Amino acid sequence: MREILAHRTGEEMALNDAYLNPQLGRIVRTLGLDRTWVAGEGAHLIDSEGNRYLDLLSGYGVFAIGRNHPEAIAAVRDTMAANTANLPQLGVTLLSGVLAEQLLARAPGSVAAMVPVNSGTEAVEAAIKIARASTGRSRILYAEHAFHGLTLGSLSLNGDAIFREGFGPLVPGCEAVPFGDADALERALARGDVAARGDVAARGEVAAFVVEPVQGKGVNLPPDGYLAAAQRLCRDAGALFVCDEVQTGIGRTGRFLALEHWGLEPDLICLSKALSGGLVPVGAVLVSRAAFDGVFDGMERAVRHGSTFGGNDLAAAAALATLRVLDTEGLVARAERLGALLLELTTPLVERYEVVSDVRGLGLMWAIEFGPPPEGGARRSIWNAAERAQPGIFSQLIVGPLFHDHRILCQVAGHRMNVVKALPALVVEEQEIRRFAAALEEVVARAERIPRAFLRFGVGMAGRALTARK
Repeated sequence: MREILAHRTGEEMALNDAYLNPQLGRIVRTLGLDRTWVAGEGAHLIDSEGNRYLDLLSGYGVFAIGRNHPEAIAAVRDTMAANTANLPQLGVTLLSGVLAEQLLARAPGSVAAMVPVNSGTEAVEAAIKIARASTGRSRILYAEHAFHGLTLGSLSLNGDAIFREGFGPLVPGCEAVPFGDADALERALARGDVAARGDVAARGEVAAFVVEPVQGKGVNLPPDGYLAAAQRLCRDAGALFVCDEVQTGIGRTGRFLALEHWGLEPDLICLSKALSGGLVPVGAVLVSRAAFDGVFDGMERAVRHGSTFGGNDLAAAAALATLRVLDTEGLVARAERLGALLLELTTPLVERYEVVSDVRGLGLMWAIEFGPPPEGGARRSIWNAAERAQPGIFSQLIVGPLFHDHRILCQVAGHRMNVVKALPALVVEEQEIRRFAAALEEVVARAERIPRAFLRFGVGMAGRALTARK
């Protein structure tokens, strides 16, 4: 590994274009984000020229305790040095049991068992299967604009057509309801009850409602009372209430689990992303005793769901180290404090700039949304023309300059969305939060002068796109 890293650094894009995803390479080059990344440290990425970039992408939320945290690395190394009897399969080992014990101790009392998995999408797949098997029902409800993963089952709960297109037919019995609309959820649950009175019995009933407490794609927060009402409606209908905490969990929102903000007690909780500190793929589904026993209800059914690498010792060790770092460094409280500061610094942009329509967030999960200037002016006409040509292009006027001029990496929150999103590492320094807020205002002020900004951006994009095709 040392030899490869020493002698082949700089070949990343060529290898990607030859063997991995050349279309991703084109995107990166077109946006001018192509760098040779050589190191990661805490809340920063470091390129081959030694430049440090504030990483507000965090591997899509993976690096909550920062990149390459020494305690997480030490835990993995110690486990490898111990030569543990990893993955005996017809047997059990210590570390995954300790991880389950510690996760359940931090979770609400409504869950009592853990199903180990390797990723967020696997956690959602497991939740779908557990909900169907334990209830004897087939329908799964999910919220519009949701993102629960990209394997076939979780894709069937994905609220964005760009991800679903071409992969059908998807898993039947999955139905979207508007996020934040308890009345719509109640109607969807009731339609299941009506079907259940027919000849098909339980097949028409709802097995579960799967929801992100805060939607990751646009950082959409639930209306007051919505999640508690959704939980109550599910209980009344005999459906399981499933919280997908893959992105919102592990301290991200200023609580260990986002559901704590609303005092929720779900039947299932999906976890992944930040759980291992970004070192080893890991995930978990925390399950109520009733739902768990409804699936694994005898020796002949003990392995009716599982995953070859689920619960492996390296993943469990990294996850245990992550939990320890959260505690010893006070990162959950830190996320709450710095998230409040970020909102305090950026919310005034709504009043200061015509193109800023909203700033929102919870803990260190934050977004800014842009909208068109007022009707009747040249800027509105240019905005409309640009959005017709490429929906969401204005958000690139923010992301690009933040990266090039301020060395801050962040993301557009979703396809064709004028929402820019930030997921800082929970170890980020306060001064970096303040630097980001100041840089953001400078970039927004410049971008609001739309005619000149669009011209500069369009010329730059065209030039980079031409280069990317060569």
